[in-house]
Amino acid sequence: MILSDPISDMLTRIRNANMAAHTKVQMPHSKMKSELARILKQEGYIKDYTTEKVDGKATLVLHLKYQDDQKPVIQGLRRVSRPSCHHYVTAADVPRVLGGIGTAVLSTSSGMLSDKDARKAHVGGEVLCYVW
Repeated sequence: MILSDPISDMLTRIRNANMAAHTKVQMPHSKMKSELARILKQEGYIKDYTTEKVDGKATLVLHLKYQDDQKPVIQGLRRVSRPSCHHYVTAADVPRVLGGIGTAVLSTSSGMLSDKDARKAHVGGEVLCYVW
């Protein structure tokens, strides 16, 4: 199955798994999705992620995180840049999500970074998504 926007597909799979209270979610593996999973783990939104072989194809598995009252840690996901409309920001204009409570994920010349890391490195780039 060929997807025109694999990042949107990943975010939708995470959103659906959270609503269904699943402990893990699987999706086709790619380097970009793996980097996004690394940032989600680094920022504390997921427990862990692994790459497995399913039917001979690489699959990315995210282990979702829930609070004590079974509320998902990820309250919302929003795709910002799309294949048809890219959203670029300079280092001075890196967005803050919900006043710093959430995280913006950027694709920069230094690789994929969270908004905090992008501000620290003084780099801008394409805003991929918001997570809160």
